[in-house]
Amino acid sequence: MNRHKLEYTRQEMMAIATGRELRDGELAIFGVGLSMLAGYFAQAHHAPNIRAMTEGGVYGATPVGGLPWGIECNRISANATSFTNGVDALGFLVASGRCDVGIIGAAQVDKFGNVNTTGIWDGEIGDHYRAPKTRLTGAGGANDIACGAGRVLIMVAHEPKRFAEKVTYLSSPGYLDGGNTRERYGFVGGGPSAIITTLGILRPDTNSKEFQLDAYYSFSNIEEIKSNTGWELKVSPRVHVVPEPTVDELKALRKVDETGALRKQLDK
Repeated sequence: MNRHKLEYTRQEMMAIATGRELRDGELAIFGVGLSMLAGYFAQAHHAPNIRAMTEGGVYGATPVGGLPWGIECNRISANATSFTNGVDALGFLVASGRCDVGIIGAAQVDKFGNVNTTGIWDGEIGDHYRAPKTRLTGAGGANDIACGAGRVLIMVAHEPKRFAEKVTYLSSPGYLDGGNTRERYGFVGGGPSAIITTLGILRPDTNSKEFQLDAYYSFSNIEEIKSNTGWELKVSPRVHVVPEPTVDELKALRKVDETGALRKQLDK
């Protein structure tokens, strides 16, 4: 990373850019790790009335003593308004369409916002199951969030191996084959509104639903992002540079992650 007046990592920029997408008062569900960092950053900085929850059923909490290590960690369960279970969180609030926004991660994502967190295969799986080359952690609650949340924010490191023309396994649906394919399946949720990466922000085209480059960071550029994307990435005519983090934003972010659990060394 080039040196600026403020020093921050690419992961911190991604978390702040994601957090900026959240609005005060929304019912939001966060995945583990960077998803929680982005969500609780928003709560600490500009959206104090976010109604935060996890897929494990922890509702209305604010992290205590650092970023939670999991969906039921004491750092969020200790002061939760409600501590129930996944059936209430995913089966009631998300599946019913009551959840405004969800944040999920991805090991692999394609041009229509479909997410793979199950495994990486060499080519098509074929008619009969075969073990993946690399086995991943699985979907967890991300599939439910991708199907039911009003909109979904996908966070992912921007690397060629993660940005595929087509995911090798569909763990959590985006816009499937594009266009109105998703609508034909009757999902309650609206689908992914942004893929936010360590290099920039992609958003879906209104008609085709193919993700295109909407914005890049001050330390990245359009050509770098295109070269790290596994499909011929289109560029929005409104493409722009994302504002850098402010002093207040970095302060709020680092207060959430006060132990530095997710902070990495500054990129050179």
